[in-house]
Amino acid sequence: MFFSKHGFIFNRKSKDSLSSGLKRVILGMILVVIVSFIISTYVVTETERRDFSVRESESVIKTLSNNIISDIDKYKSLSRLIMTDDKTLIFLRSDVHDIDIGMVNDARYSIMEILNVTEGVDSVIIFREDMKMVATNRFSYNYDYDLMNTDTWKTDIYTGLGKAVVSLNSNKIATKQDGSPVVTIGRAIFDIDSQERTGILLMNISPKIFNNLLLELRYDDICIMGSDGTFLSGNEDYAKYYKKEFSEKGLTHKNIKIAGKNMLLSSGRIEGLPLVILRVSAYQTKGIPTKMVVILLFLLLIFIALAIYIAMFIRKNISEPIMEMSSSMDENRQSGELHKISVPVPNDELRILENDYNSMIDHVNELIDKLMEKEKNLQKAEMRVLQEQIKPHFLYNSIDTIGYMALDAGARDVHGALETLGSFYRNFLSKGEKEIPLSREVWIVKDYLSIQKLRYGDILDDVYDIAEDTKDLIVPKLILQPLVENCIYHGIRPKGERGTIKISSRLSDGNLHIIVRDTGVGMSTDAIEKVLSAKKNEAEDLDSESFGLWGTIERVRYYSGKEDIVRIRSEIGEYTEIEFII
Repeated sequence: MFFSKHGFIFNRKSKDSLSSGLKRVILGMILVVIVSFIISTYVVTETERRDFSVRESESVIKTLSNNIISDIDKYKSLSRLIMTDDKTLIFLRSDVHDIDIGMVNDARYSIMEILNVTEGVDSVIIFREDMKMVATNRFSYNYDYDLMNTDTWKTDIYTGLGKAVVSLNSNKIATKQDGSPVVTIGRAIFDIDSQERTGILLMNISPKIFNNLLLELRYDDICIMGSDGTFLSGNEDYAKYYKKEFSEKGLTHKNIKIAGKNMLLSSGRIEGLPLVILRVSAYQTKGIPTKMVVILLFLLLIFIALAIYIAMFIRKNISEPIMEMSSSMDENRQSGELHKISVPVPNDELRILENDYNSMIDHVNELIDKLMEKEKNLQKAEMRVLQEQIKPHFLYNSIDTIGYMALDAGARDVHGALETLGSFYRNFLSKGEKEIPLSREVWIVKDYLSIQKLRYGDILDDVYDIAEDTKDLIVPKLILQPLVENCIYHGIRPKGERGTIKISSRLSDGNLHIIVRDTGVGMSTDAIEKVLSAKKNEAEDLDSESFGLWGTIERVRYYSGKEDIVRIRSEIGEYTEIEFII
């Protein structure tokens, strides 16, 4: 334990010490890095797992989409064969009055022969422009004749201008009696010769072709939906996760929970088809970057080792040497004397600190010596200034007695002069106070000049311009009277003509400005510079005039704690002006 300069006691092993703080910082850094490592590893592995699962799902969805598009293209080609079939063309081109049941059956049988080359076509329905129709597997459907006789269900087919248009459930004009959905390929039929539209072909494809495709590709986690939310094929349990927005976007991925387990739900609309593929898959472990985790763990161990090394290095090279220096400084302080310290330090930076402390000790000792010398010189200056004044206490009582004697003898002028002199000494002594209000300091000057006028009344005038807001300000006692005395004896009297002494004061920017001006012989620039720049050891060489002024300036400097507190302006033969700024 050791004492601070304020007397408080500190323990070197306290929680506020550098060593304790360093330990906390290092442990905190290690803890933060470990936590960061765990979080980073978790985030990286989970991100990689998800990204791997997302990439796998995207690959599966794209592969399945390409296969479905390829199969649908086959059925589109088949629909073109049906449109060019001879029996079908006869049905489409015949006059309405020539159509009979035989012509309809011929067209239907011809279409069925074409369909025998493939599987998956549930029915083909061909409408003439007059809505006469031929249909295979006709009786397994329910028809909405009211909708059939409108143009709303034909709009997208007509817009295709003969191109295949894929939709669902026969554009709603025909639905399976068992409720099962179908995928419909619709085409507008145009006559090859006249290029006039002659009818519409609807080819309904069973979703069973998608089941076969999923079995072939071994996808058991796929659900194929219509864009209207109709379940078509695959795992029907996943149909409940379908949302309308899936049919409006490309590939999407989101997390879902199934039986409390996080799963990845991926969706993608098949380009150009009203079909949406849903895939629900578990997050894979194949995407975990094992090598990266090992590298991160290795780096963590290296960091911990470096942190421990740095802690030991700082303790040995910084904290312990600082504690030794602190102990040496404390012993120095407790000894009551300011001595230099000498502590072995391991590096240049602490050596600089030690040297700076020793330099500070030298500087403090120098300042103490200067302060003591300044105080001695100040006391000498005050004594010399005061010695030039008549100030014994018994003199005041003697003056009072002589005044009454003069009054009894009828010498009223003498009595008045003695009263003025008594007032001067009463204010001058000021009950031993070193600081008095400016108004009392001015009153001392007025009494002093009243006495001087008894002798030099014919050559001396005094003027006062004391600002009201300065009268109660405290100033060092007896700073004006020595200046006024200099004005009389070294300014006005040597000039040999009537002169004026003006004393003024004002407040400016928080500073008190006191100005004493006389119309005497003035001061030379060298004399002014000599007074302002004289040092303590040079003061003894000044003449009585300069020494009195220098002593007063030194007192005001000491009082203000500043050097730059006086301005002296003068013109030889015209005036001298001394300004104190307190």
